[in-house]
Amino acid sequence: MISSSMTRRSSVCLAGIAGAVLLLSAPAAMAQTSAAAPQTCPAVLQHSFNRLQDEAPQNLCQYAGKVLLVVNTASYCGFTGQYEGLEALHAKYSPKGLVVLGFPSNDFGQQEPGSSKEIADFCFNTYGVKFPMFSKSVVKGAQANPLYTALAKATGKAPGWNFHKYLIDRSGTVVTSFATRVEPDSPALVAAIEKAL
Repeated sequence: MISSSMTRRSSVCLAGIAGAVLLLSAPAAMAQTSAAAPQTCPAVLQHSFNRLQDEAPQNLCQYAGKVLLVVNTASYCGFTGQYEGLEALHAKYSPKGLVVLGFPSNDFGQQEPGSSKEIADFCFNTYGVKFPMFSKSVVKGAQANPLYTALAKATGKAPGWNFHKYLIDRSGTVVTSFATRVEPDSPALVAAIEKAL
């Protein structure tokens, strides 16, 4: 016959083992939950575009949580020299979370007629551009790519020429836009970037 004290000791022992098993399994369960939790991607970034250099599809959600400066570019424009300033901005502020995104476009006076390879070679060889660039697309009007459609809707301003700039904060909110003539080192643009960072 089993004594009541032995029964109590067995119950306490089993309860202790069960508690230990729960404690040991909790971190694993928590890790699974956090690993399974989807990363939040703002609606404005839920688009994919082909990378300029190799046409590999790129989901813009990879830039969620960053401050983004989105610029429509062209290789044969009076403002093409802004590539240098954009690369300087990217190099200076990328450690703090800024990413410049370039979208070549031939929407303004046939100033971007080349192939993806020609554009990529020109940008890198002439201006040392290392910030992300995407394949040529339309950035204005009814045929505008979906990102530019969203940017124009959010700001009420579609690009009027090459090198129009849109600033998106870390939450995915389109903060403001800057016209072509606003240089990358403009105090107003730099101040807006630093505030968003």
